Amino acid sequence: MVETETKSDTSKKPTMENNEKYVTQTQQQHEHDDDDPKINYRGWKAMPFIIGNETFEKLGAIGTLANLLVYLTTVFNLKNITATNMINIFNGSTNFATLIGAFFSDTYFGRYKTLGFCTTTSFLGLLVIQLTAAFKNLHPPKCGNESSTCKGPTAGQMAFLLCGFGLLLIGAAGVRPCNLAFGADQFNPNTESGKKGVNSFFNWYFFTFTFAQMVSLTLIVYVQSNVSWALGLGIPAALMLLSVVVFFLGTKIYVKVQPSGSPITSIVQVLVVAIKKRGLKKLPQKEYPTLSLFNYVPPKTLNSRLPYTHQFRALDKAAIMTPQDKINPDGSAAEPWKLCSMQQVEEVKCLVRVLPIWFSAILYYLVIVQQHTILVFQALQSDRRVGHTNFKIPAASYYVFLMLCMTLWLPIYDRILVPLLRRVTGKEAGITLLQRMGIGIFLAILSMIVSAFVEGHRRSLALSSPIGMQPRKGAISSMSALVLIPQLALAGLSESFTAVGQVEFYYKQFPENMRSIGQSLFYCGMAGSSYLSTLLISIVHKTTAKSATGNWLPEDLNKGRLDYFYFMIAALEVMNLGYFLMCSRWYKYKGNDDSYSNNSSIELNGVTKTSETSIDGV
Repeated sequence: MVETETKSDTSKKPTMENNEKYVTQTQQQHEHDDDDPKINYRGWKAMPFIIGNETFEKLGAIGTLANLLVYLTTVFNLKNITATNMINIFNGSTNFATLIGAFFSDTYFGRYKTLGFCTTTSFLGLLVIQLTAAFKNLHPPKCGNESSTCKGPTAGQMAFLLCGFGLLLIGAAGVRPCNLAFGADQFNPNTESGKKGVNSFFNWYFFTFTFAQMVSLTLIVYVQSNVSWALGLGIPAALMLLSVVVFFLGTKIYVKVQPSGSPITSIVQVLVVAIKKRGLKKLPQKEYPTLSLFNYVPPKTLNSRLPYTHQFRALDKAAIMTPQDKINPDGSAAEPWKLCSMQQVEEVKCLVRVLPIWFSAILYYLVIVQQHTILVFQALQSDRRVGHTNFKIPAASYYVFLMLCMTLWLPIYDRILVPLLRRVTGKEAGITLLQRMGIGIFLAILSMIVSAFVEGHRRSLALSSPIGMQPRKGAISSMSALVLIPQLALAGLSESFTAVGQVEFYYKQFPENMRSIGQSLFYCGMAGSSYLSTLLISIVHKTTAKSATGNWLPEDLNKGRLDYFYFMIAALEVMNLGYFLMCSRWYKYKGNDDSYSNNSSIELNGVTKTSETSIDGV
């Protein structure tokens, strides 16, 4: 009876002959695809509209968000802890929302419609926030010098402000995961000129981002802090409106890639099928997977074929064929929620393999979050005068030194250090991506240690030789705020290693159709860090309020121990570095596996290839 079933269901069995049949059918379908209508790529002709849109959009968004912490504490009269937590929650929510935005863009709307709608929504959000500054009824009355005379915002005023935040959140959800990919869509990826165009576009993209950061952190922040909040917030709103106009002017020449479905569906299918088939036995360790697992790759897939890996073998059960599984004439599974291909399983393994590294990034960004938030309060209670003049650098503008250090270091690293390292290590990039990220985490530890010592020095001078009083805060230290630059410089160096390394890591380690998820995962790491920072600040603020040392994070930093808080984060980063090194030793780069490449030397399509050498994680 068993023999009869075997003969009658030959087409359902994962034999080498059937795998070769699937490959032949795939090649025939690829040949048929050549008849599809060609896309008219306009390349650089579309760039003035896209780069213009990017520049004005970044100027608008960053111009408002860069100084929002000061706006909440000076105009809306919120306490330091409340404002900091509010900003952290907002930043975390906008970064997490990119995952939702990427899903809807890939599955339903496409990048063009998503960008058009979300850029317009961002403009409305900035307009709402600007109105809170322009009309007196939309913000509380101005405070006196003493906190006892302060009146906080009403429920209606906070609701109107949060409405603006909500619109900005919706806008960021679609703009952040789509803008870079939409620009790359305008170039033909199959031509040499198209590939060069994409690389040039990436350079222009990061240049405009840095340019927007510099202008926002200097000129726009100065107008907001020293001229008028209504004007200072009106300028970003106007720039965002200009971004909307420029974007729609290029509508007729854009390449608008239609949504083809989100890879999240395939991920969920593998997880669901693996759970359904959890009762099946695992494959023997040395068994050839191409002879035992369902091996099919769709003809129009964007993804390159992935070799089988022995990690997370429980997921392999999703690709184990049973007598009940049926195959379509083209080789695909008749019921994708009951049978997945080995390619699908390996794509999910890429995602699962990255997650421990991603968790380390959440802890890493704690350092950057502090330099973007609490450092503003340090600057407010430091001597911000330039030389012997009366010109004061706005507190929120000191973050520009982090950006400057990062901007200056990257070309030095790329043009000088990488070639030197390449000669020593023999690696194309000089060092591996994980080594690069590990160096950044180490520099983050140094940044926090320096921050702690600088804060101790600032506090000591504020108590012994103050130069004035900051309204509702406390004494202004005689320490120059320029002393904050070393910790910012170290944080900038850290980002140039870890943050840039992460972007490249996610891009290279995810399958091609999951790269939008990879970009969203990068933002989600920062989101998790913002939420974690909010939690830590709240816990420390409450638990130390009744301690013998006093509240570490009071309104007046001179009465607190911010340096202890920085040392605590440095300790967390030391543990994070140890955890990261452990994960790096375990990690296998995409397309490499010791046991498989050495024992089977078989690719997914059943064609024998040369054995690959495994790459160590670190």
